[in-house]
Amino acid sequence: MSAADQRLIAALQCDGRAAAERLASVLGVSTREVHRRLGALTRQGTVRVRGRLAQPPDLGAVQLRIRVLRGRLQQIVAALAARDDIPFLDVSAAGDEIHAVQFTRGSAAQRNRLLFEQLPATSAVTSVEAQTVLHAFRQAHEWRLDVLAPAERQALTPPCVAPAWRELDEADRAIAAALAEDGRSSASAVAERTGHPASTVRRRLAALLSEGLLRTEVVVDPRRLGLHVDANVWLQLPPDRLDAAGRALAAHPAVHGALAGTGRSNLSLALWLPDTAALYRFISEDLTGLGITAAETFLVGRAVKRPG
Repeated sequence: MSAADQRLIAALQCDGRAAAERLASVLGVSTREVHRRLGALTRQGTVRVRGRLAQPPDLGAVQLRIRVLRGRLQQIVAALAARDDIPFLDVSAAGDEIHAVQFTRGSAAQRNRLLFEQLPATSAVTSVEAQTVLHAFRQAHEWRLDVLAPAERQALTPPCVAPAWRELDEADRAIAAALAEDGRSSASAVAERTGHPASTVRRRLAALLSEGLLRTEVVVDPRRLGLHVDANVWLQLPPDRLDAAGRALAAHPAVHGALAGTGRSNLSLALWLPDTAALYRFISEDLTGLGITAAETFLVGRAVKRPG
C-alpha cells in the first residue's frame, strides 16, 4: 500500500467520519485526491470504516489459552468462532494452541459455562488457561498507524469524551447498526436504511457521537500496511512495576493490545510488526529496563476472528 494511502488510513483512524475537505487540508492533498483514494480503498474492500457502540461499563473479559490435539484444531476453532461472546480468536503458527478473548456479562454461571463445562468436555482440548482482564492499557480499536506527524494527528482527533451511559432505544440501535456497515454513511443514507426521518437521524447521531456512545474504527488487513508479523507476548512483572510498564508499552507503535490480568503472566501484548527482525528488536530492546522477569512469545499463524 502506498505511503499516501497509509496516511489516509491513519487519518481515518483519528476520525472515521471526518469530511474529505478536512482530511485533505490536514494531509496536504486535494479534496479530489482524498475522494479518489478513499473510493478505491473502499470499493476494493481494502479498508472499511465502521461505527461501533462504546463498550458498556459492566463488560468484562477473559483471555483464554487453549491447547489442542493436532488434527482436531479446526473443530474447536469453528465452534469458538461461532460464538458472539468471542471477538478475538488466534491460532498459533505451530497449530497447537488457540488464543481467544471472551467477553463476560451476566451471571457467573453463564460466564463460566464455556470454561468449566464445554471445553473440558471436549477430548481434543488438552489444557485451558483463563486469565481475567483487570485493566486495558490499550485496546485494538485504539491502535494508530504511526505515519502521521503529532500535529497532524492532533488536528484530526476529536476531543476524547468519556461515555455518558444511558439506555439506548430502538432508533439509536438502528442507527448504530446501519453505521456498523459503513461508518461514513450520511444521515440521509442512514435514514433511508432505517426508515427514520433524516432530521431524527441527524439529531440522534450527533447526540451519540457527542456523548461518546458511538465511535468509528478502521478495519484493514495489517499485512497491506507492511506489517507481516502478528505476535502475542506474555510478560511477568512485579506488582510495583506493572502499571508503569503497561502504560509505556501501550504507547509503542507496534502494540495494538495491552492488557493486565490474573495468572502467571500479568501483562499481555498484541503486536503488529514488519518482520521477525523487528520482533527480535522489540523483545531484546524495547522490553528492557521495565522490570520484566519473564517473557513468552507466541507467533500468530492465523487470525481467525477480529472485530469488524
